Amino acid sequence: MRHFGHIAPEVRQRLFHQEPCEFTAGSSARLLSAALGATLYSPATRPRLADDILKQVGRGVVSMVLCLEDSIGDEDVVDAEENLVRQFTELAERATDLPLLFIRVRYPEQIPDLVQRLGPAVRLLSGFVLPKFTEERGIPFLEALSGAETASGRRLFAMPVLESPELMYRESRVETLEGIARAVDKYRERVLALRLGVTDFCSSYGLRRAPDMTAWDVQIVASVIADVVNMLGRADGTGFTVTGPVWEYFRVQERMFKPQLRRSPFLEGQAEELREALIEHAMDGLLREISLDQANGLMGKTCIHPSHVLPVHALSVVSHEEFSDAADILRPERGGGGVLRSQYTNKMNEVKPHRAWAERTMLRAEVFGVANEDIGFVELLAAGIPD
Repeated sequence: MRHFGHIAPEVRQRLFHQEPCEFTAGSSARLLSAALGATLYSPATRPRLADDILKQVGRGVVSMVLCLEDSIGDEDVVDAEENLVRQFTELAERATDLPLLFIRVRYPEQIPDLVQRLGPAVRLLSGFVLPKFTEERGIPFLEALSGAETASGRRLFAMPVLESPELMYRESRVETLEGIARAVDKYRERVLALRLGVTDFCSSYGLRRAPDMTAWDVQIVASVIADVVNMLGRADGTGFTVTGPVWEYFRVQERMFKPQLRRSPFLEGQAEELREALIEHAMDGLLREISLDQANGLMGKTCIHPSHVLPVHALSVVSHEEFSDAADILRPERGGGGVLRSQYTNKMNEVKPHRAWAERTMLRAEVFGVANEDIGFVELLAAGIPD
C-alpha cells in the first residue's frame, strides 16, 4: 500500500517531487506509526464490513479501526464479535490489498479470544486499540496482547487511547501521565502510536466543540493535549507518535463565524467550487485543526467519516520548501552545526535546533511524499477526489 496510491501514476508524477513510498503491514514500526495517516473508525456491527473495507481502499484509506467499544451498544457486543470473525474470514478469501486493520476492544480478555477465533484470518490483523488507557487499566491489555502475539505467531501492535478523566483533572494529570509512560515504555516495541480521545475529555466538563472551532480553541482540552505531547511525544528517542483527535462533523447547516479558508489558494488553483464544498461540509474547520495538530507535534488523525481522510493526507504531504530546508539541515557536512539561509531565501535554518524537526519531516516525506514546487494542498485535494 501507499498514500495516494488510489490515483493514477501519471497524476502522482505531476503532483510529487518525491512520491510516497510503498509499505506493508510487515514494515518497521517507525515507518508504520508515521504512515497511519487518517485512521478511519467503523462500528464492528456493519453487516457488509468486508465490502466497506475494500471500498475505502479505493478512496486512499491505509488504516482502519473496527470498533467493539463506544460506537456500539452493550447489547451488541457478542453479535459484533461474531460479525468481525465472519468478515475477516471473508476478507482473507477475497483480497490481498488491504489497509492496516485494528480492532478496538472493551476489555483485555477479548484480545486472546478474538485472535484464537480469527484462526488463519489473523494474518490480516495489525493490532488492537486499547480504550481509556492508564497504567492500572492498560497493563492487563498489553499483557493480553503480548500473550496473543506469542500464541498466534503474528506481530500485533497496540494503540492505547488516552481519554480517561484522570488525564483531564489537573490534580491527577502528571501522576497519570507518568504511569502511562511507564506502561508504554515497558512494551515500547509493541506500542505503535498513542491516540487522543478528545470527545471523552470534553464529556468530563459537559463540553462539545462547534464545527467552526477546533480542539485547540477549547483551552481545557488543549492543555491536556499539550501535556501529553510534552511527556509522551518528545523527539529525544523516548517519545511516541501521538495522533490527532477526531473531527466529528460532516456537514454544517448554519455557521456563526466566517469561513476560515482563504480564497486565494483556490483561485490560483481554479478550484473555487472545491472551496465552497469544503466550507459547506465543515471542512474548513477540519483543515485548520489538522494544521494546528501538526504545529503542536501530532501526526495523523482519528476519523469517523470517509470524507475526512483526503484532507488529512493532503495536508500531511511535505512541501517542496520544507523538504529543501530539511535536506539542507541534515547534510553530513552540517554535523558541526551553524546557521544557513534557506534555499527559498526566506528564513534561517539553524542546524542543531532544527535537526529533530528535519528528521521528522524526512520521515513524513518518505510516507506521504514531497509535493512538486508548484503544487499545494488544493491540487492534492482536487486530485484525490473520486470522479
